[in-house]
Amino acid sequence: MSVMIQADFLLYPVGHSDFLHAFFSTICSRLEHGRWGSKYPYLMNCLYQGRLEWTDISSAREELKKVEQRLKKHPPSSVVWDIDDLSKQPPWGNNISKEITSLANYFITSDGRNLIDVLHLAFRDAEELRHCIEIVN
Repeated sequence: MSVMIQADFLLYPVGHSDFLHAFFSTICSRLEHGRWGSKYPYLMNCLYQGRLEWTDISSAREELKKVEQRLKKHPPSSVVWDIDDLSKQPPWGNNISKEITSLANYFITSDGRNLIDVLHLAFRDAEELRHCIEIVN
């Protein structure tokens, strides 16, 4: 199932729901020591659950900046495809572009953009619109 980030009338394609789950699984496993939402509650407990209020976007943006910096320190091989089943691997395995140098630029959306950049854009637009962000099918 394909998912998008939505802010009012604006839609940002992400890709398959497994791909988005992998992004959050990687954050939980690599940056939160397996404790979902313990360091990044706005990203992990609000946005991932489907809705981030526009009044919380500033806090989520700060979390995302920290996540991005920390993911830069992890090689692409340390991706976690599913926190609930650590044996699962990405469908492409280790066959990735040489341009992918860390987990910060590992997650590329279905339209070819870095997921972290897309989230920053969605945060900016939603804040300007004073509208929540939702994950939609």
